[in-house]
Amino acid sequence: MTAGVRAAASAAVLAAVLTSCASSHKVADKTVEAKTTVCSTAAKAMALPSGFPADFPMPRATIITSVDDRGDGGIVVMGVTPTAFKDVLAALQTGLPAKGFTAEDGETEPHDAESDWTSSDYDGRWAIRELPQCNGDTAVSVVARKR
Repeated sequence: MTAGVRAAASAAVLAAVLTSCASSHKVADKTVEAKTTVCSTAAKAMALPSGFPADFPMPRATIITSVDDRGDGGIVVMGVTPTAFKDVLAALQTGLPAKGFTAEDGETEPHDAESDWTSSDYDGRWAIRELPQCNGDTAVSVVARKR
């Protein structure tokens, strides 16, 4: 994605919004309204959908709680993990390049982080947010668009 790409994300938290804007890779301008987050202890797991990059390094112990196929806008996957925010962030920062994904235009704050990413076949955005109301669980959102 180009340096002109702007996106703001707060993933999978009450009234959170994940935004991705158009780029040179023809990423559709979409806003994903997050659903109410459940803690990992109460989450009901869903499978990753076909069409989502199988090699995307989802954080350890992520329970997929929501999948939304938005056609050309991509597939939105939301989940929760009992893994601490700092460990999820570190895992994404090392796991993405190890699997051939490139992070771009990221931002990290004390309790949330997000970044655009690209691979040879996909582009998208991930966002994570600490969930203190869930004993330190971390919410995870990933948007993936086939190029």
